[in-house]
Amino acid sequence: MRKRAAFAFFTFVILLSCSTPPKGIFPPSQNEPVQSIYIIGHGGHAGIVIRRSDIPDGLWSENHDFPDVEYLEVGWGDEDYYQSLDPHVGLTLKAAFLPTGSVLHIVGFSGSITYFFAVNEIIRIDLSNTGFNNLLSYISDSYALNAAGVSQSLGPSLYGQGRFYLSNETYHLFNNCNIWAARGLQKAGLPLVPELIITTDSLMFEVRQLGTIIQVSNSEEIR
Repeated sequence: MRKRAAFAFFTFVILLSCSTPPKGIFPPSQNEPVQSIYIIGHGGHAGIVIRRSDIPDGLWSENHDFPDVEYLEVGWGDEDYYQSLDPHVGLTLKAAFLPTGSVLHIVGFSGSITYFFAVNEIIRIDLSNTGFNNLLSYISDSYALNAAGVSQSLGPSLYGQGRFYLSNETYHLFNNCNIWAARGLQKAGLPLVPELIITTDSLMFEVRQLGTIIQVSNSEEIR
């Protein structure tokens, strides 16, 4: 047991030492064009909002599933818990302590971001083109593809015009929704250590230091 604990601790330390963002792509230089994204606080998890027209062809092909929207919000989480309209304690414990399958939650919408997310905290992050493209590639790589190389839609989103998609990643306490989002932002160049960002509060705290607060939360707990 002690050997296993020591090995787990050693592995965790190695992961932390390797967890560094790409250098030189955040923040964008003063004269460099930027691509803005928005981080949405939902209480238990966070979403990443991207303007659909900013997405270059080939970097996130599933965006073509939503041709008539202005923005796409992407989240990631446990396959059963995330899709449940009324998650119970059993689902919560299973998601936290057992390695499980995962899904992407994609929601399309148009118009004002502050109107669509009227009670959520919203933070804008300005990325360089390289950082933005890295983030899109990270999202695209999270989809599980079938034998024909096509992503697998599982059903409608929890709100708005959207869908759940099967992901190829494993969900557990130390690879949860907030760590997944932080890892994507790290690949975009933000100086984050995803393995230490377990909660939404810690994620939102970090991105507040790196972006612009557009709106503060008007709710204690938002799903």
